[in-house]
Amino acid sequence: MGRFLSIIIIALLVIGGAFFYWRYYWVFGEGVKAGELNFLVKKGYVFKTYEGKLIQSGFKGGMAGSIQSYEFEFSVSDPKIAETLMNNSGKNFELHYKEHLGAIPWRGNSNYIVDSILSMNGVPTDKVISPKHQPTQ
Repeated sequence: MGRFLSIIIIALLVIGGAFFYWRYYWVFGEGVKAGELNFLVKKGYVFKTYEGKLIQSGFKGGMAGSIQSYEFEFSVSDPKIAETLMNNSGKNFELHYKEHLGAIPWRGNSNYIVDSILSMNGVPTDKVISPKHQPTQ
């Protein structure tokens, strides 16, 4: 009886681990989104994650007579990528992302995780100004 119970517990742990991996770590899809970076913020109660929104060109109609823009909400796990995005809000970006089936708190609030910046462009005369005060970690 003890051996049977051990096999059942091990099987349940393996199945549970495989489900957790499939749901939260397996990459369902990946691609590129382009648009103007609206904002990127670092927020969270326990896990501080970077959350952003990209406004894509084009329009979609929600209800008759209304126009809405396409929005891409995403999370960023790499602080260097997040810093680049924060310093260049309002510019146009091409962002590579990976899509997961579920969000986990320490990775971000979104199923879409931006893992690289493919291109960035804005007005050539724009200058990036570094803040005078750096927040403490």
